[in-house]
Amino acid sequence: MEKSFRVAVCGCGNIADTWISYVIARKDVEIVALVDIVPENSRAMLKKYVLSCKTYNSLSGAIKASGANLVFDLTVPSAHKETVITGLELGCDVLGEKPMANTLEEARIMVDAAVKCRRYYSVMQNYRFNKYIRALKDLVKTGTIGPAGFICADYFYGDHFGGFRQVMDNPLILDVCIHTFDQARFILESDPVSVYCYEFNPIGSWYKGNAAVVCIFEFSNGEVFCYRGSRVAEGALTSWHSSWRIMGTMGTAIWDGKEAPYCEVVLPGRAENKLVNDFKRIDAELKWIGKEWHQGALDEMFSSLIEGKKSENDCTDNIKSVSMMVGAVRSALYSEKIFLKDL
Repeated sequence: MEKSFRVAVCGCGNIADTWISYVIARKDVEIVALVDIVPENSRAMLKKYVLSCKTYNSLSGAIKASGANLVFDLTVPSAHKETVITGLELGCDVLGEKPMANTLEEARIMVDAAVKCRRYYSVMQNYRFNKYIRALKDLVKTGTIGPAGFICADYFYGDHFGGFRQVMDNPLILDVCIHTFDQARFILESDPVSVYCYEFNPIGSWYKGNAAVVCIFEFSNGEVFCYRGSRVAEGALTSWHSSWRIMGTMGTAIWDGKEAPYCEVVLPGRAENKLVNDFKRIDAELKWIGKEWHQGALDEMFSSLIEGKKSENDCTDNIKSVSMMVGAVRSALYSEKIFLKDL
């Protein structure tokens, strides 16, 4: 039986392991091309997974020769625009790694190309696919804490990946913050309106560019989102998912990014002569039964392709998370509040 999806994997670095190990377990997918500008990378991946496809150093050549109908864009961010547009214009749908692009101008061109070509382009936002963040979102969406007004996320990690991240001008905002910014949109189901960002490089940083930021975002329903982060924090690390506090009119939801979230809500009535209200703890229900991380996101993306509907992370929606990232960079550069509609 012919496979439904004929995949050209473009970019055979470390992240390709995650994507390839997922799709080789699917009966409806065949990897028909491995593409990398460094031939040794694609040959190593071919050997590692005992694939029967050919390797290429050109995506356009790979698509034409292999008959691919789906492209995995696993290249570095600066190459996403060229990779995605090449795939779309040659009749392929595209699934790609985050961030969509480093600039809003590039992201808009990519979205326009997907619409014009009537093809599907979705961006990996694997941090949405976790039973704990889904439970946290439920605490907010069901009104358990009342309407949310103030949401805070702290990210403090000390990663030593090296590579291209080491020399980026904005290694935290452009490589890490996109996850948390997208999580905030996911939790609130609200659109970002403005941002003020202060960016700096702490003493002892091993990054060339600014590796720490403080951001304040305003959202369309009146919520304020405060993000504090550093990727050169040594000791007392947060989770990759950040540490969250969401304050509503009737209580507060807490998630440390590691264990199940919970909230404390105001008990009915208020006793006389008390400084603060009495509260009741409510543990979040863990309802999510899907896969997590990349596997969960890829499940959702493939299901959307099969069902002919937009993914949660369709480019037309994900560009809003990109605007938060780009707005934060511009705010830090000009030391002023940026309205995202003006970008």
